[in-house]
Amino acid sequence: MDFGLKGKKALVMSSSRGLGAGIAHALAAEGCDVLLTGRSEDRLREVADAINTKGAGRADYVCADLADPACVDALASAVADKLGGADILIANTGGPPPGKMSEVDLSKLTAHFEAMVLRVAQVTDRLLPHMRAQGWGRIVAIGSSGVVQPIPNLGLSNLVRSALVGWAKSMSNDLAPDGITVNMLLPGRIHTERVDELDAAAAKRTGTTPEAARAASIATIPAGRYGDVEEFAAVAAFLCSVPAAYVTGSLVRCDGGLIRSI
Repeated sequence: MDFGLKGKKALVMSSSRGLGAGIAHALAAEGCDVLLTGRSEDRLREVADAINTKGAGRADYVCADLADPACVDALASAVADKLGGADILIANTGGPPPGKMSEVDLSKLTAHFEAMVLRVAQVTDRLLPHMRAQGWGRIVAIGSSGVVQPIPNLGLSNLVRSALVGWAKSMSNDLAPDGITVNMLLPGRIHTERVDELDAAAAKRTGTTPEAARAASIATIPAGRYGDVEEFAAVAAFLCSVPAAYVTGSLVRCDGGLIRSI
C-alpha cells in the first residue's frame, strides 16, 4: 500500500529514543521529512544520522524540553525554519515515574500535566494554521493502554494520559471539516528502554529480578511477548497516511491483546 507520504513534513516529539524514534524512522521510510525533538543532542544526532543514511526522507532535530514553556516557541520556530510547516504531528511525550495513585506526590501533578498535555495542546495550536491552509493534516497522540485499563503502579500516567484522550477526541470533532484527523495510538508493552526501566522498578518493588518481572508481564499478554518498536511505528505511519483519511477520533490499540475489554 502506498501511504502517500512522500514529501510530507512531520514533527515527531520526544523522538530521541524509543517509540518516538521508531515512528520517525517509519515516517522517513515512507518519504517524510522529519523533525526530531528531545533533550539529548547526542541521541537526536544519532537518530537523525541513522535516518539520513538510509536516503529516503530526511531528518533534522531541535533540542527541546517539554517541561520548559519556552519549548513551544522553539519548536514552532524550528518547524517553520527547517520544514516550512508541519503536515503531521506525532504528539509523543515522556512518562512520569511509577507509583500508586494513592501515594503520588500531588505537588508534582501540575508539572507532569503541563509537560504531557498542555505542551501537546500548545504545539498543536501553533501547527494548525499550516494544516488548515492546505486542507490536510494528521495528528497522532501517543498514549498508553492505561487510559483504557489502568496499569497498576502507574497511577500518575493513568491520570494524566487520560486527560489527553478527552483533548484528542474533542479536537478530532473540531478539525474533521478541515481534512485533519486526530487519533490516539495506545501502546501496550512495546520493548523500549522505558519498559526495561519499568520492569526494573517492578523487580525492585517486589524483591525479584528484572527478568522475572518481565516474564510475569509477558504472561499477561495473549500474544506471549513484548511488541517490537517497528510494529508499533507501522501502525502510527498508517494513521498518518492518505488512505487513513476516514479514521479520526479513535483510540487505536497496539498491545498484543493486553487490554481485556472489548
